[in-house]
Amino acid sequence: MKLIIRLIINAAALAAAAWLLPGISYGRDVVNLLLVAALFGVLNAVIRPILAFVTCPLQVLTLSLFTLLLNAGMLLILSGLSGWLGLDFAVDGWQTALIGGIIVSLVSLVLSLFVREDKRR
Repeated sequence: MKLIIRLIINAAALAAAAWLLPGISYGRDVVNLLLVAALFGVLNAVIRPILAFVTCPLQVLTLSLFTLLLNAGMLLILSGLSGWLGLDFAVDGWQTALIGGIIVSLVSLVLSLFVREDKRR
């Protein structure tokens, strides 16, 4: 259940970024959006920790502001990989990816606040 909720949160965050920024598009197909969100979740689970570890000194030096560039890079990687896999998702450039990364992070954070985990188990 937790995986499905994370998938929906990722999909909503990506859709919000595409809705707010003309430089991000996903083709307006819900199935395509869910597949892109699943790919985004896999990238965040596999590649992001490696990149965060490698860029740890930059994170410390910039007081974690480098995370914004890391988020932008993740969106650009997602755009390239989804195009390679035949999914319809595109980001137009670094500036769009930077703003999109901020939007995705904020929307994901807000939606995650509404999902409460039951710790009684």
